[in-house]
Amino acid sequence: MSTFLSVLLIIVSVVLIVLVLLQSSKSAGLSGAISGGAEQLFGKQKARGFEAVLNNLTIVFAVLFFILAVLVAYVKL
Repeated sequence: MSTFLSVLLIIVSVVLIVLVLLQSSKSAGLSGAISGGAEQLFGKQKARGFEAVLNNLTIVFAVLFFILAVLVAYVKL
């Protein structure tokens, strides 16, 4: 059981890394961070299409990563 969870954790980790690297950066520099945050707050720029799918998959795999990490730690005790 521990080996299976560890292998699954490694696979999820690699997929999560790839998903994060596939996402485009929202803005560059300090001025982009300030204006980008304002645009995101007021909803002027919504993620559409492929970007939305990448965003949702990243959230799912991040949650799965944390759950698997806790399970692996619990099983190894």
